[in-house]
Amino acid sequence: MPSPSPRGTYQVISQALRERIAAGVYQDGLPSEAEIGREFGVARTTVRRALHALEESGDIKTVAGVGRKLAGGAGTAPYEQIMADLLEQIRRGELPAGTRLPSEAALVEKYGVSRGTVRRAVRELETAGHIVARHGVGRFVSSPS
Repeated sequence: MPSPSPRGTYQVISQALRERIAAGVYQDGLPSEAEIGREFGVARTTVRRALHALEESGDIKTVAGVGRKLAGGAGTAPYEQIMADLLEQIRRGELPAGTRLPSEAALVEKYGVSRGTVRRAVRELETAGHIVARHGVGRFVSSPS
């Protein structure tokens, strides 16, 4: 078992990572927790504390289904991108109220994602009231309230 890290080690790691982020070292995203742990010779819990400190300071963010991304980067989850695109189509009038949404299969093909990702996007839009489901018929753009 490795010896415990000195107090405050996570702060040293978070500062080193913060400097690398500012220098543009992590353009393709942060390394994994395991890689950071190996590099600094610390346990995963120490790495997680360092990453948590970066998250609290706004340098990185955790994106569901994606992982940790740079805060300013394009790290939105695929389902959020689909939601944003469909909402934009609704706002522009390309999908007016009462229009049937394309099938899940068509959306999977269009966006190149899994069926579960499409279902999550559609479910979130339903929950927000932007679309309504009619059992056995399909999903439709709801009327503006």
